[in-house]
Amino acid sequence: MDYLLTIPSSFILLISLINFITIRNPKKSAQINESISVVVPLRNEATNVAELIDSLRAQKNLAQVEFLLLDDNSEDETLALLHQHTSGLSNFHILNGSMLPQGWIGKTWALQQLFERASGENIVSVDADVRLVPDAINRAVTLLKNTQLDFLSPYPKQLAHSWSERLIQPLLQWSWMSTVILRIAEKSSITSMVVANGQFFIVRRAALAQVGGYESVRNKVLDDVELARALVKEGSHGCVANGAEIASTRMYSSWKEIQAGYGKSLHAAFGSVFGSAIAITFLFLTGIAPLIAGITGSTIGWYAYAAVTLTRVMSSVKSGKNPLDALLHPISSALLTYLIIYSWLMRGQVQWKGRTL
Repeated sequence: MDYLLTIPSSFILLISLINFITIRNPKKSAQINESISVVVPLRNEATNVAELIDSLRAQKNLAQVEFLLLDDNSEDETLALLHQHTSGLSNFHILNGSMLPQGWIGKTWALQQLFERASGENIVSVDADVRLVPDAINRAVTLLKNTQLDFLSPYPKQLAHSWSERLIQPLLQWSWMSTVILRIAEKSSITSMVVANGQFFIVRRAALAQVGGYESVRNKVLDDVELARALVKEGSHGCVANGAEIASTRMYSSWKEIQAGYGKSLHAAFGSVFGSAIAITFLFLTGIAPLIAGITGSTIGWYAYAAVTLTRVMSSVKSGKNPLDALLHPISSALLTYLIIYSWLMRGQVQWKGRTL
Protein backbone atom coordinates (compact mmCIF):
# COMPACT_ATOMS: atom_id res chain seq x y z
CA MET A 1 0.00 0.00 0.00
CA ASP A 2 2.88 2.35 0.80
CA TYR A 3 4.05 2.12 -2.79
CA LEU A 4 0.95 4.09 -3.84
CA LEU A 5 2.55 7.12 -2.19
CA THR A 6 5.44 7.06 -4.64
CA ILE A 7 3.18 7.69 -7.64
CA PRO A 8 1.82 11.17 -6.82
CA SER A 9 5.04 12.30 -5.13
CA SER A 10 7.23 11.20 -8.06
CA PHE A 11 4.77 12.72 -10.52
CA ILE A 12 4.80 16.18 -8.95
CA LEU A 13 8.56 16.01 -8.42
CA LEU A 14 9.08 15.49 -12.16
CA ILE A 15 6.71 18.32 -13.13
CA SER A 16 8.25 20.66 -10.56
CA LEU A 17 11.73 19.98 -11.91
CA ILE A 18 10.62 20.66 -15.51
CA ASN A 19 8.98 23.95 -14.50
CA PHE A 20 11.91 24.94 -12.29
CA ILE A 21 14.16 24.75 -15.35
CA THR A 22 11.80 26.11 -18.01
CA ILE A 23 9.52 28.70 -16.34
CA ARG A 24 9.61 32.00 -18.21
CA ASN A 25 11.23 34.97 -16.50
CA PRO A 26 10.60 38.57 -17.68
CA LYS A 27 13.94 40.04 -18.74
CA LYS A 28 15.14 43.63 -19.01
CA SER A 29 14.45 45.25 -22.36
CA ALA A 30 14.48 48.52 -24.27
CA GLN A 31 11.57 50.93 -24.60
CA ILE A 32 8.21 49.57 -25.72
CA ASN A 33 6.44 51.54 -28.43
CA GLU A 34 3.12 49.66 -28.33
CA SER A 35 0.31 51.50 -26.53
CA ILE A 36 -0.49 50.24 -23.04
CA SER A 37 -3.45 50.79 -20.74
CA VAL A 38 -2.79 50.01 -17.09
CA VAL A 39 -6.11 49.49 -15.30
CA VAL A 40 -6.64 49.27 -11.54
CA PRO A 41 -9.97 48.60 -9.79
CA LEU A 42 -10.14 49.95 -6.23
CA ARG A 43 -12.70 49.52 -3.49
CA ASN A 44 -11.92 50.55 0.08
CA GLU A 45 -8.18 50.72 -0.67
CA ALA A 46 -7.27 53.90 1.18
CA THR A 47 -4.25 52.25 2.81
CA ASN A 48 -2.85 51.23 -0.58
CA VAL A 49 -3.38 54.34 -2.70
CA ALA A 50 -0.15 56.24 -1.96
CA GLU A 51 2.22 53.30 -2.54
CA LEU A 52 0.22 52.15 -5.56
CA ILE A 53 0.52 55.52 -7.30
CA ASP A 54 4.23 55.74 -6.46
CA SER A 55 4.73 52.29 -7.95
CA LEU A 56 2.85 53.13 -11.15
CA ARG A 57 4.31 56.57 -11.77
CA ALA A 58 7.81 55.06 -11.49
CA GLN A 59 7.22 52.76 -14.48
CA LYS A 60 9.77 53.44 -17.21
CA ASN A 61 10.59 52.62 -20.84
CA LEU A 62 6.96 52.89 -21.92
CA ALA A 63 6.43 55.19 -24.90
CA GLN A 64 2.62 55.21 -24.82
CA VAL A 65 0.98 54.44 -21.50
CA GLU A 66 -2.19 55.54 -19.70
CA PHE A 67 -3.13 54.70 -16.14
CA LEU A 68 -6.84 54.24 -15.46
CA LEU A 69 -7.89 53.91 -11.82
CA LEU A 70 -11.53 53.22 -10.98
CA ASP A 71 -13.03 53.85 -7.58
CA ASP A 72 -15.72 51.21 -7.10
CA ASN A 73 -18.05 53.11 -4.74
CA SER A 74 -15.57 52.99 -1.88
CA GLU A 75 -16.79 53.60 1.64
CA ASP A 76 -13.49 55.06 2.82
CA GLU A 77 -11.21 57.85 1.52
CA THR A 78 -10.00 55.96 -1.56
CA LEU A 79 -11.44 58.42 -4.11
CA ALA A 80 -10.15 61.55 -2.37
CA LEU A 81 -6.69 60.02 -2.01
CA LEU A 82 -6.64 59.01 -5.67
CA HIS A 83 -7.25 62.60 -6.71
CA GLN A 84 -4.70 63.86 -4.22
CA HIS A 85 -1.87 61.56 -5.29
CA THR A 86 -2.46 61.85 -9.05
CA SER A 87 -2.76 65.62 -9.13
CA GLY A 88 -0.70 67.01 -12.01
CA LEU A 89 -0.09 63.59 -13.61
CA SER A 90 -1.50 63.95 -17.10
CA ASN A 91 -1.51 60.24 -17.98
CA PHE A 92 -3.37 59.22 -14.82
CA HIS A 93 -7.17 59.21 -15.05
CA ILE A 94 -9.60 58.64 -12.17
CA LEU A 95 -12.94 57.00 -12.98
CA ASN A 96 -16.00 56.92 -10.76
CA GLY A 97 -17.51 53.47 -10.92
CA SER A 98 -21.23 53.16 -11.56
CA MET A 99 -23.49 51.13 -9.30
CA LEU A 100 -23.09 47.37 -9.40
CA PRO A 101 -25.66 45.88 -11.78
CA GLN A 102 -27.47 42.62 -11.08
CA GLY A 103 -25.58 39.53 -12.21
CA TRP A 104 -22.10 41.02 -11.78
CA ILE A 105 -19.60 40.90 -8.94
CA GLY A 106 -17.73 44.03 -7.96
CA LYS A 107 -14.29 43.40 -9.42
CA THR A 108 -15.45 42.16 -12.82
CA TRP A 109 -17.84 45.11 -13.20
CA ALA A 110 -15.04 47.52 -12.33
CA LEU A 111 -12.72 45.83 -14.84
CA GLN A 112 -15.38 45.96 -17.55
CA GLN A 113 -15.79 49.71 -17.07
CA LEU A 114 -12.03 50.13 -17.23
CA PHE A 115 -11.81 48.01 -20.38
CA GLU A 116 -14.46 50.11 -22.11
CA ARG A 117 -12.46 53.27 -21.34
CA ALA A 118 -9.01 51.85 -22.15
CA SER A 119 -7.44 52.60 -25.53
CA GLY A 120 -4.17 50.63 -25.40
CA GLU A 121 -3.21 47.68 -27.60
CA ASN A 122 -2.24 45.88 -24.40
CA ILE A 123 -4.36 45.87 -21.24
CA VAL A 124 -2.42 45.50 -18.00
CA SER A 125 -4.60 44.93 -14.93
CA VAL A 126 -3.00 45.35 -11.51
CA ASP A 127 -4.52 44.86 -8.06
CA ALA A 128 -4.24 47.80 -5.67
CA ASP A 129 -2.04 45.87 -3.23
CA VAL A 130 0.54 44.87 -5.86
CA ARG A 131 3.86 46.71 -5.95
CA LEU A 132 5.89 46.81 -9.15
CA VAL A 133 9.59 47.44 -9.73
CA PRO A 134 10.17 50.40 -12.12
CA ASP A 135 10.51 48.28 -15.27
CA ALA A 136 7.93 45.63 -14.36
CA ILE A 137 5.34 46.54 -17.00
CA ASN A 138 8.03 46.97 -19.63
CA ARG A 139 9.47 43.52 -18.92
CA ALA A 140 6.07 41.83 -18.72
CA VAL A 141 4.75 43.27 -21.99
CA THR A 142 8.06 42.51 -23.68
CA LEU A 143 7.76 38.87 -22.61
CA LEU A 144 4.20 38.75 -23.95
CA LYS A 145 5.44 40.13 -27.27
CA ASN A 146 8.51 37.90 -27.55
CA THR A 147 6.57 34.72 -26.78
CA GLN A 148 3.77 35.70 -29.18
CA LEU A 149 1.22 34.85 -26.50
CA ASP A 150 -2.15 36.57 -26.07
CA PHE A 151 -2.17 36.82 -22.28
CA LEU A 152 0.34 36.44 -19.50
CA SER A 153 0.33 36.46 -15.69
CA PRO A 154 3.69 37.36 -14.13
CA TYR A 155 3.00 35.72 -10.76
CA PRO A 156 3.92 38.23 -8.02
CA LYS A 157 5.98 37.31 -4.99
CA GLN A 158 3.45 36.57 -2.25
CA LEU A 159 4.74 38.30 0.86
CA ALA A 160 4.07 36.32 4.02
CA HIS A 161 5.02 37.50 7.50
CA SER A 162 2.75 35.77 10.02
CA TRP A 163 2.80 32.00 10.51
CA SER A 164 -0.65 31.61 8.99
CA GLU A 165 0.54 33.37 5.82
CA ARG A 166 3.75 31.33 5.66
CA LEU A 167 1.79 28.10 5.94
CA ILE A 168 -0.82 28.93 3.29
CA GLN A 169 0.47 31.48 0.78
CA PRO A 170 3.34 29.39 -0.67
CA LEU A 171 0.76 26.80 -1.75
CA LEU A 172 -0.53 29.23 -4.39
CA GLN A 173 2.54 28.96 -6.58
CA TRP A 174 3.34 25.36 -5.57
CA SER A 175 -0.11 24.20 -6.72
CA TRP A 176 0.60 24.98 -10.37
CA MET A 177 4.38 24.57 -10.30
CA SER A 178 3.87 20.94 -9.30
CA THR A 179 0.87 19.93 -11.41
CA VAL A 180 0.98 21.74 -14.78
CA ILE A 181 3.83 21.71 -17.31
CA LEU A 182 3.75 25.40 -18.14
CA ARG A 183 5.43 25.30 -21.55
CA ILE A 184 2.77 22.82 -22.71
CA ALA A 185 -0.08 24.72 -21.03
CA GLU A 186 0.78 28.01 -22.76
CA LYS A 187 0.23 26.46 -26.19
CA SER A 188 -2.62 24.16 -25.23
CA SER A 189 -6.31 24.57 -26.02
CA ILE A 190 -7.31 22.47 -23.00
CA THR A 191 -8.99 24.81 -20.54
CA SER A 192 -8.26 22.57 -17.54
CA MET A 193 -4.55 23.35 -18.02
CA VAL A 194 -5.07 27.10 -17.75
CA VAL A 195 -3.16 28.91 -15.02
CA ALA A 196 -3.65 32.63 -14.39
CA ASN A 197 -3.46 35.25 -11.66
CA GLY A 198 -5.43 38.48 -11.84
CA GLN A 199 -3.11 40.33 -9.45
CA PHE A 200 -0.90 41.20 -12.43
CA PHE A 201 -2.41 40.23 -15.79
CA ILE A 202 -1.50 41.33 -19.32
CA VAL A 203 -3.77 40.64 -22.28
CA ARG A 204 -3.87 41.84 -25.87
CA ARG A 205 -6.86 44.11 -26.35
CA ALA A 206 -7.96 42.26 -29.49
CA ALA A 207 -8.07 38.94 -27.62
CA LEU A 208 -10.02 40.45 -24.72
CA ALA A 209 -12.49 42.10 -27.08
CA GLN A 210 -13.06 38.75 -28.79
CA VAL A 211 -14.55 37.32 -25.57
CA GLY A 212 -16.62 40.46 -24.87
CA GLY A 213 -14.27 41.89 -22.29
CA TYR A 214 -15.09 40.88 -18.72
CA GLU A 215 -18.74 40.18 -19.40
CA SER A 216 -17.81 36.54 -20.00
CA VAL A 217 -16.82 36.29 -16.31
CA ARG A 218 -19.25 38.83 -14.83
CA ASN A 219 -20.38 36.56 -11.96
CA LYS A 220 -17.21 34.50 -11.47
CA VAL A 221 -15.40 34.77 -8.15
CA LEU A 222 -12.26 33.32 -9.76
CA ASP A 223 -12.45 35.85 -12.56
CA ASP A 224 -8.76 35.54 -13.51
CA VAL A 225 -8.77 31.79 -14.19
CA GLU A 226 -12.22 31.91 -15.79
CA LEU A 227 -11.17 34.79 -18.05
CA ALA A 228 -8.09 32.88 -19.15
CA ARG A 229 -10.27 29.85 -19.89
CA ALA A 230 -12.64 32.01 -21.94
CA LEU A 231 -9.68 33.37 -23.89
CA VAL A 232 -8.35 29.88 -24.57
CA LYS A 233 -11.77 28.71 -25.76
CA GLU A 234 -11.65 31.47 -28.39
CA GLY A 235 -8.24 30.38 -29.63
CA SER A 236 -5.96 32.59 -27.53
CA HIS A 237 -2.94 31.25 -25.69
CA GLY A 238 -1.15 32.24 -22.51
CA CYS A 239 0.05 31.16 -19.09
CA VAL A 240 1.88 32.31 -15.97
CA ALA A 241 5.46 33.49 -15.74
CA ASN A 242 7.72 33.96 -12.75
CA GLY A 243 7.00 37.51 -11.63
CA ALA A 244 8.72 37.33 -8.24
CA GLU A 245 11.52 39.67 -9.34
CA ILE A 246 9.23 42.37 -10.73
CA ALA A 247 6.09 42.33 -8.55
CA SER A 248 5.10 41.61 -4.98
CA THR A 249 1.97 41.67 -2.87
CA ARG A 250 0.77 40.83 0.59
CA MET A 251 -2.70 39.44 0.03
CA TYR A 252 -3.62 38.81 3.65
CA SER A 253 -2.10 39.80 6.98
CA SER A 254 -3.95 37.52 9.40
CA TRP A 255 -5.69 34.18 9.67
CA LYS A 256 -9.05 35.98 9.72
CA GLU A 257 -8.29 37.58 6.35
CA ILE A 258 -6.98 34.30 4.93
CA GLN A 259 -10.14 32.50 5.98
CA ALA A 260 -12.37 35.16 4.42
CA GLY A 261 -10.28 35.41 1.25
CA TYR A 262 -10.07 31.70 0.58
CA GLY A 263 -13.57 31.20 1.89
CA LYS A 264 -15.00 33.28 -0.94
CA SER A 265 -13.15 31.48 -3.72
CA LEU A 266 -11.93 27.95 -2.98
CA HIS A 267 -15.33 26.33 -3.57
CA ALA A 268 -15.10 27.63 -7.14
CA ALA A 269 -11.47 26.69 -7.68
CA PHE A 270 -12.12 23.01 -8.30
CA GLY A 271 -15.38 23.24 -10.22
CA SER A 272 -17.59 21.05 -8.04
CA VAL A 273 -17.82 19.09 -4.80
CA PHE A 274 -16.30 16.15 -6.66
CA GLY A 275 -13.42 18.30 -7.88
CA SER A 276 -12.85 19.56 -4.35
CA ALA A 277 -12.86 15.98 -3.07
CA ILE A 278 -10.14 15.11 -5.59
CA ALA A 279 -8.11 18.12 -4.45
CA ILE A 280 -8.45 17.07 -0.80
CA THR A 281 -7.41 13.53 -1.69
CA PHE A 282 -4.39 14.91 -3.55
CA LEU A 283 -3.42 17.04 -0.55
CA PHE A 284 -3.72 14.01 1.71
CA LEU A 285 -1.64 11.73 -0.52
CA THR A 286 1.10 14.29 -1.10
CA GLY A 287 1.05 16.22 2.13
CA ILE A 288 -0.20 14.19 5.06
CA ALA A 289 -0.03 10.45 4.27
CA PRO A 290 3.74 10.39 3.52
CA LEU A 291 4.59 11.80 6.95
CA ILE A 292 2.19 9.43 8.71
CA ALA A 293 3.69 6.49 6.80
CA GLY A 294 7.23 7.62 7.59
CA ILE A 295 6.56 8.06 11.29
CA THR A 296 5.04 4.57 11.45
CA GLY A 297 8.19 3.03 9.98
CA SER A 298 7.81 3.18 6.21
CA THR A 299 10.95 3.98 4.23
CA ILE A 300 8.78 4.67 1.20
CA GLY A 301 6.80 7.15 3.27
CA TRP A 302 9.97 9.10 4.02
CA TYR A 303 10.88 9.03 0.31
CA ALA A 304 7.48 10.48 -0.58
CA TYR A 305 7.78 13.14 2.13
CA ALA A 306 11.26 14.09 0.90
CA ALA A 307 10.13 14.23 -2.75
CA VAL A 308 7.16 16.49 -1.99
CA THR A 309 9.27 18.68 0.29
CA LEU A 310 11.74 19.09 -2.57
CA THR A 311 8.91 20.30 -4.84
CA ARG A 312 8.06 22.92 -2.23
CA VAL A 313 11.74 23.94 -2.00
CA MET A 314 11.95 24.44 -5.78
CA SER A 315 8.78 26.51 -5.74
CA SER A 316 10.13 28.56 -2.82
CA VAL A 317 13.39 29.30 -4.61
CA LYS A 318 11.54 30.62 -7.67
CA SER A 319 9.06 32.65 -5.65
CA GLY A 320 11.55 34.10 -3.16
CA LYS A 321 10.10 32.28 -0.15
CA ASN A 322 11.87 30.66 2.80
CA PRO A 323 12.70 27.07 1.69
CA LEU A 324 12.61 25.87 5.32
CA ASP A 325 8.83 26.40 5.37
CA ALA A 326 8.62 23.44 2.97
CA LEU A 327 9.26 21.13 5.92
CA LEU A 328 5.85 22.13 7.30
CA HIS A 329 4.01 21.03 4.16
CA PRO A 330 1.85 18.45 6.02
CA ILE A 331 0.49 21.23 8.26
CA SER A 332 -0.08 23.46 5.25
CA SER A 333 -1.97 20.66 3.51
CA ALA A 334 -4.20 20.12 6.53
CA LEU A 335 -4.99 23.84 6.77
CA LEU A 336 -5.80 24.11 3.08
CA THR A 337 -8.06 21.09 3.36
CA TYR A 338 -9.92 22.88 6.14
CA LEU A 339 -10.22 26.04 3.99
CA ILE A 340 -11.67 24.09 1.06
CA ILE A 341 -14.34 22.58 3.31
CA TYR A 342 -14.96 25.95 4.99
CA SER A 343 -15.45 27.60 1.59
CA TRP A 344 -18.17 25.12 0.65
CA LEU A 345 -19.92 25.51 3.98
CA MET A 346 -19.84 29.32 3.79
CA ARG A 347 -20.94 29.78 0.16
CA GLY A 348 -22.96 32.99 -0.21
CA GLN A 349 -22.14 34.13 3.32
CA VAL A 350 -18.56 35.41 3.14
CA GLN A 351 -18.16 39.21 3.25
CA TRP A 352 -15.46 40.79 1.05
CA LYS A 353 -14.92 44.54 0.62
CA GLY A 354 -18.29 45.11 2.26
CA ARG A 355 -20.17 42.82 -0.14
CA THR A 356 -21.45 39.29 0.26
CA LEU A 357 -20.06 36.76 -2.19
